[in-house]
Amino acid sequence: MKLNTVLSAAAFSLLLFSCKKESKTINSSGDIPDDVLSQIEAQGFSSDNVIKINGGYIVENDIFLSNEQLSAAPNIGADIRVGEEEQYRTTNLVKSLPRTITVSMNYPNNVALFKKATDSAIARYNALGLRLKFKRVSGVGDIDIVGDDLGGGGILGQSSGFPTDDGDPATPITLNSHKGTFTSKTDVQWLATIIAHEMGHTIGFRHTDYKNRRYSCGFTFPWNEGQAGVGAIYIPGTEKSPRDPGSWMLACTDGTNRPFNPNDIIALDYLYK
Repeated sequence: MKLNTVLSAAAFSLLLFSCKKESKTINSSGDIPDDVLSQIEAQGFSSDNVIKINGGYIVENDIFLSNEQLSAAPNIGADIRVGEEEQYRTTNLVKSLPRTITVSMNYPNNVALFKKATDSAIARYNALGLRLKFKRVSGVGDIDIVGDDLGGGGILGQSSGFPTDDGDPATPITLNSHKGTFTSKTDVQWLATIIAHEMGHTIGFRHTDYKNRRYSCGFTFPWNEGQAGVGAIYIPGTEKSPRDPGSWMLACTDGTNRPFNPNDIIALDYLYK
């Protein structure tokens, strides 16, 4: 999740949800070898503005590709597209349903605020009566929410990606602990939306506008995430028009609370009810 500023008639902030496992930036795009850029393009991503980090690379500002993923053969057969801004899922989903996924919150600062936001995010899912439920626990959970200093460049948080081949949710979710990123004045429901979004990735949801992030991020933003070897499979029954405002899985947000909209609920019901 990265903070971007787009200028139009008025300036507004965009918060970019990201899917990165490791967090500390080591290098920037100017030093990326050509063979790595070719591997990134082969996985279906843009090779512009690539950032090298521990264990892999960040592409299109919000997607983490590990060195192992880059070395693997692209899974081009899992890409099923209908329109441009519908709901999409990955090939892998959480298995062994019904199931309760435990979630731990181990953010180092403003602990009460972050636990309250996590509980709110969990409540949003559990209120839907899905076969997949969530429960916050102390210690280590199936999904760990941790803090790490991601720097002051506008990054808010990053998730570790998508479900494993074994059907387990991805972990951890990393929120930026850099001073001033989140404070005691941070809106609880906005933070809950951030956490709920990253939880969505861990159980198999792609960005609603993965194919055209211009919708939520602005026209100057790299617009197509590609299918990335994890699949981009259309979820039947979700919006087929080029707009789905307020979706909790849009790539960018204006910083407001985004509870599940009708299409979000259709998508969650289709996969997990």
